[in-house]
Formats: sequence, C-alpha cells, structure tokens
Amino acid sequence: MMPARRRASVLASLAVAALAAHAPALAQAPAAVQQTPSQAPLFDHQLRRLHSEETVDLAQRFGGQPVLVVNTASHCGFTGQFEGLEALHQQYKDKGLKLAGFSSDDFKQEAKDEAEAAEVCFVNFGVSFDMFAPIHVRGPNAHPLFREIARQSEAPRWNFHKYLIDRNGKVVAAFPSRVTPDAPELRKAIEKVL
Repeated sequence: MMPARRRASVLASLAVAALAAHAPALAQAPAAVQQTPSQAPLFDHQLRRLHSEETVDLAQRFGGQPVLVVNTASHCGFTGQFEGLEALHQQYKDKGLKLAGFSSDDFKQEAKDEAEAAEVCFVNFGVSFDMFAPIHVRGPNAHPLFREIARQSEAPRWNFHKYLIDRNGKVVAAFPSRVTPDAPELRKAIEKVL
C-alpha cells in the first residue's frame, strides 16, 4: 500500500495530466451560457401586491424586460395619470414593456387604507398593470429599489415620477410628474428600449 503523502502526490499529478490532455478541447468549447443581462440587481426584491397577500419576485417578473416604473399616490393632482398609464400598458404590453406602479405616501397623498388605494387604481381607473403595496421611494428609508434608481438617475421629486429601465436594469430616462403618459418624449423613449 502506498503511503498517504505519495498517494496524494500521484493523484495530483494525474489530475494535472488529465487537465492538460483536455486543454485543447476545453479551449474550443463554447463559453458557459451567460445569463441574459437582467435587472436582477435592481429588481432583486420581493414585494407584496397592492391590497393583496400575494408577494411578487420582482426579478422573475421584470428581469430582462424593459420596465416603466412609476411612484404613485391616490390623492394627488396627478392621480388621473393612472388612465394614461393604463393606456400605455395596453399599447405596449404585447411588445414587451412592463409597467410597475409603486404606491407611496412619501408626499402625504396616498390613501391611509390600502383598500381605498386599490379602489382608486383598479376600480376608478381600471389599472391592470402591476401595483405594489406602499413603500418609501425617497430619503433615508427609501426601498432599495428606489435607492438604486436614485443612484442611477434621481430620486422622485413628486408622485408619478416615471423611470424607464432597459433590459439590462439601467435607468435610461426619467420623466417628472408633469410629463404625461401620452407625452411624445416618453413614448419615443419607450420605443427605443423595445
């Protein structure tokens, strides 16, 4: 029987020889399949849907897709933009655009009751795109998703600030509240990322 030290040395030599023998084939082998660039770092979170117990894995839902992210509130002068956002959703969903609304009371204009916020979105405006339970979107308590958006672009200055995110998780455009969902500049930016 071979001593342990000698056996280890022989095994190491055999392993090196085996690698050397296969080196040409390994060099020609296709590179490991790389994951499609996705927004995993940006969307690496789970959030609860608005007025629901369902939790959504954002990376699974939005990864590798262009996404329009909007921070929303139910009692804001811009709340009527839900109608235009839904129209955008209907126009571009089959072309790959995802739309995500993130309810927030950071500007003191969100309904205190999620049921009321849900009624505004889903009943009053017929929203069918993804809406999420209230989170902070700016300041020291901002959700990590919005901290990363702010790092790449800017923090929302008011409700209905819109961020266009490409398939790689990069914020490629930001539009303040006054830019309506039917604004030509927003639609042009969306067309570019599809």
